[in-house]
Amino acid sequence: MPESTSETARRILDGCLRGEAWSAESLERLIGEADSEALFGILAEGLCDRFEPKLVDAYVEIFAQVISAAMPEHRALDLRKRYERVRQPRPIAGDPQAVYVLSRVTLGADVAITSVLLDAAKRRFPKARIVLAGGEKSHALFAADPRIETLTVSYRRRGSLRERLLACPRIDETGAIVIDPDSRLTQLGLLPVCPEENYYFFESRSYGAKTNDSLGELTQRWAAEVLGVADARAYIAPAEQPESADVTVSLGVGENPDKGMPDPFERDLLRALAGRGLNVIVDCGPGGEEEERVRRAAPDGVQLFHGSFASFAARIAKSRLYVGYDSAGQHAAAACGTPLITIFAGSPSPRFRARWRPAGRGPIEIIHPSGHALEQILEAVDRLLAS
Repeated sequence: MPESTSETARRILDGCLRGEAWSAESLERLIGEADSEALFGILAEGLCDRFEPKLVDAYVEIFAQVISAAMPEHRALDLRKRYERVRQPRPIAGDPQAVYVLSRVTLGADVAITSVLLDAAKRRFPKARIVLAGGEKSHALFAADPRIETLTVSYRRRGSLRERLLACPRIDETGAIVIDPDSRLTQLGLLPVCPEENYYFFESRSYGAKTNDSLGELTQRWAAEVLGVADARAYIAPAEQPESADVTVSLGVGENPDKGMPDPFERDLLRALAGRGLNVIVDCGPGGEEEERVRRAAPDGVQLFHGSFASFAARIAKSRLYVGYDSAGQHAAAACGTPLITIFAGSPSPRFRARWRPAGRGPIEIIHPSGHALEQILEAVDRLLAS
């Protein structure tokens, strides 16, 4: 039986993890099949989510070839050379008329990383237009911020290879600069979005490689180095201002079941929270499997929330405590200073956990599940609510 594209992608990834050269024939076959899930979900994420410089270099080599094959106007060698230039931080000089900040596409990253750069840009350039280029869900997180304009860019995370590549906008506006927080719109800095002299790229996969700092902390450091703003902070500004609740809960796993806990953990967690007489709101997410899990787990008295993430984030900001898996909710809670408990159940490496841990001004409890995970969480719940 011939090897599937998923198997080919995993074989290339496994070779990269061992420090071995990949087969040119295998990569050509994978590119020829144009299986975007194998290319992005297995190979790109597998190389970049470990935050190891050597694996980032392998990503650049491989995906420069991928882009060149799909879009012949781009030569792989030129893309690699440009990447090596733009990955070097350099201070922004002058006063641009407009600052475009690209969305990271995923909502948690837009809170933890992109919002820090929006905050820095607003403060560094008080007279400039600040434009967030991304999807409507990302725009909704900052709808109440009068400084933020929006440019709608649609990136389909389940789209074809060419659809994903064509999502990258072209910004040639006179007097404008582009700040790229390692966005999937540019395929992590490989696709040109504007003239190179106007482009500022936060290469989050290798920046601070000798540290275990969180991505939020690294973004602050880069903002100080490049924009001259030493204390930029993550924030959200959703339009909705709901009533407050005791506890907000998210059981979303971002289509990665390894991030969740096996039954009956979710049922027992929600029943224990409700049993403490707390007003509990649990997000049903986008529907489908996640909503079915939430409905099965939620006892009477727990409020099920249906709506946008921005609307749920507004409820997180008003709550006394947030509890959830490693997901966008933890970063919203951290940005708002809401006390939070986050459960890191599945991750590709210790560095991944270090990078994606929430960082904010409020109390943060990070649980690495063991046989007594529920007991640990409930002890943290009682401790944080009491304080």
